[in-house]
Amino acid sequence: MKRPVWNRFVMSQHGGLVAALVLLFVVLSLVAPHFFTVRNITNVLQQVSFMGIVALGMTLVILCAEIDISVGSAMALYSSLLAVLHFRYSWPLGAAIVLVLALGPLIGLAAGYIRHRFNVPSFIVTLALLSSLRGAALWITNASPIAIPDVDFAFLGSGRIFGVVPFPLLIFIALSIVFWFISVKTVLGRSIYAVGGNPEAARISGISLLRVRMVIFAGTGLLSAVSAILLSSLIGSGNAGLGQGAEFQVIASVIVGGTSLYGGRGSILGTLLGVLFIGLLTNGMVLLGVNQYGQMVAHGLIILLAVLFSEGLRRGT
Repeated sequence: MKRPVWNRFVMSQHGGLVAALVLLFVVLSLVAPHFFTVRNITNVLQQVSFMGIVALGMTLVILCAEIDISVGSAMALYSSLLAVLHFRYSWPLGAAIVLVLALGPLIGLAAGYIRHRFNVPSFIVTLALLSSLRGAALWITNASPIAIPDVDFAFLGSGRIFGVVPFPLLIFIALSIVFWFISVKTVLGRSIYAVGGNPEAARISGISLLRVRMVIFAGTGLLSAVSAILLSSLIGSGNAGLGQGAEFQVIASVIVGGTSLYGGRGSILGTLLGVLFIGLLTNGMVLLGVNQYGQMVAHGLIILLAVLFSEGLRRGT
């Protein structure tokens, strides 16, 4: 006997999340003060863009049955390095940005190589980076923010197109299209799904596990650098405290979006929905006066429910 159309929609890959997202939006519009306003909605879209950019790369990492918990510390280092080069050593801001954008993928490539060459779990490799990159950021800044007083630079993080559309949102949308295309229209994308689904079968079929692993970690490195630049622009400084807890927000968005921690199943579209869900939930709790600790509890429960739902789909229940 066929399930009703609504049940099949809710149990589809993205149907349940779309339904939850619509319900959350309606409820917050009714109960949260000032939620349903143009100013608040555009602010939410701006805020989710920073973590959403990194979540795009994290999606490919988790699709490959890997994990990268160093992205928050990487953002701190890239933000700090940008300010140190520009303010302390008088580098042109453009040159400092280029160096940061180059360093991100290089660190990611190194992480992917170590993970593959020495067969060290990616959790351990990136755990080491989580500590060392944050330490490096604190070291080069002496744990103090360094101002970046540049009006043009400030536009990257806080500028609005036509006075309404946040510039970081446009960057997020553009990168989402690029990563969607990579994931579904390229050999690399198919290789990522194959490695995540069955790495041994992928290796036998001729896919280079080393190449795939290096590329996906280079991706999170690059996107961490992009997000760090945008956030540094928003706050007007390089800050070694930037990105605290970002790895958990990013991973939560990807998991809520339906990407399986076992690898091989998930999508960029799901991640976009997950990022938006987490962003709306956080914004709603702030407007409702829920304290930081309550927000942490709510995020934890959402992640658990998302994993349980994903497991139900995986087992076909």
